[in-house]
Amino acid sequence: MQLAVAACSQGVVMRHQHKGGIVLAGQLQHEGIAVKRPRVGVMVEVPAAISQLQFWRNRIDFVSIGSNDLTQYLLALDRNNSRVASRYDPLHPAVIHELNRVVRIAREGDLALSLCGEMASDPLAVILLLGMGITTLSMSATKLPRIKYLIRRLPLRRAELVLQQCLELDNSQDIRALLRSTILSLNLGELIK
Repeated sequence: MQLAVAACSQGVVMRHQHKGGIVLAGQLQHEGIAVKRPRVGVMVEVPAAISQLQFWRNRIDFVSIGSNDLTQYLLALDRNNSRVASRYDPLHPAVIHELNRVVRIAREGDLALSLCGEMASDPLAVILLLGMGITTLSMSATKLPRIKYLIRRLPLRRAELVLQQCLELDNSQDIRALLRSTILSLNLGELIK
């Protein structure tokens, strides 16, 4: 028995591949086979997806942010091009503001939210992500202990306050300085060495 899921303009159509051909979900249910709509979501990796989230939020269950690609496209920089890679900065104000906008839209639509990419394992960025309310982070297993250590010692209210301060700053250098001083004030300097 093989179940296939396809998206169409009217929603999700579930089909069961069967000797006699394709059987629609309704027929499967009629035959006593439990059919459950799979969770459907979007990966936000390009700026255009952010502006469309408000239109998609009634059709999706979750949003996942791909921070590496999103940062690259927001800043119009190829992070793999040695001539401009040094300007790639996930703590750039434009990136922080757009991430915060995604969080706001996801919250308004009651959508689950996660983030993957380098930001998820960067202690400085994690302060901002937690302040925004992003609590599902995807990273390599080797990075988990360090980020867990930070999360256990960072008061959420402090992360929210630091985020608000960072949203008022207009350059990455000042944002980094504020985040570093926050880490140091929590006696967590070993995380940024």
